[in-house]
Amino acid sequence: MTNDDIEIIGKNVKDMYGTFMGKVVGTITDFDGSIQSVGIDCGSQGLQQIQYEQLVVQGEVVIFIPKWRLDSQRLIREKQLTLRRLKALIDIVSENDDMKTDAEIIHEKYKSKLVSLDETEREIKAILEARLTELDDQMKSAKMLSFDAKVQFKSNEISDATFETVKSCTTEVIEHVTHETAEIANVKSRIADLELEVQQITAPPTPDIQESARSYLETTEQEQQIVQTILPEVPVESTTPSELIEAPSTPIPEPPTESEVAFAFPEPPQQVTAETSKDDNDNDWLARMEAQ
Repeated sequence: MTNDDIEIIGKNVKDMYGTFMGKVVGTITDFDGSIQSVGIDCGSQGLQQIQYEQLVVQGEVVIFIPKWRLDSQRLIREKQLTLRRLKALIDIVSENDDMKTDAEIIHEKYKSKLVSLDETEREIKAILEARLTELDDQMKSAKMLSFDAKVQFKSNEISDATFETVKSCTTEVIEHVTHETAEIANVKSRIADLELEVQQITAPPTPDIQESARSYLETTEQEQQIVQTILPEVPVESTTPSELIEAPSTPIPEPPTESEVAFAFPEPPQQVTAETSKDDNDNDWLARMEAQ
């Protein structure tokens, strides 16, 4: 037995939020004497084998760290390091184009590393979602126990001391669940930020607006030239005048002369006076006399 075995055996085990889990009853070691796993008596849940890397000795208590937390921290740490190296590689190539050929090999290596980390990331996300579902069920159970204890206390089924004990224990469970849920949300946010950073580095550079406009104009001119070359040629054969269809021509009338333009206006009517009427009467009388 090593000194680590002596220090850990017989100690109580609690989770990160102070909840009692059980007691260490033994360890399993490798050929070099290092501890591989630890046996913990968890009461009704039986004897469980926990990886030694998930346990931290703090005085007389052993702290249990969830595996999802270790895996997510490892993922974030490796992805951050890979991104920093990719940025450094890009800066080196931008400063010296002669090293571009040598840098392509390392660049492919880092890209393959990111691909493998993406697979690990999907697995960790699935574990986090499953853990959130478990925590939600625990939250509902704790609230149900607290509310039922209140009903029992109001109906005089349990004493005041018992109700306070149930209330204290359920409140502690709710706080633990709330803290772990917040920590998982923080881990998911950090992973999402790293995903955006990876997309920014690996995505091809977008052309400048002026360059895009220039390339668009050049493309348009080329397309116009292509269209002009594709247009059919004008037929060479000329048509003879006999082949043309002659439209019936109508004579154009000549403009009218001044005499034709002048209109014969009617003379105004003469005003009938007493003298004119008397002469007419005399003429009529003479004519009748001569006729007789």
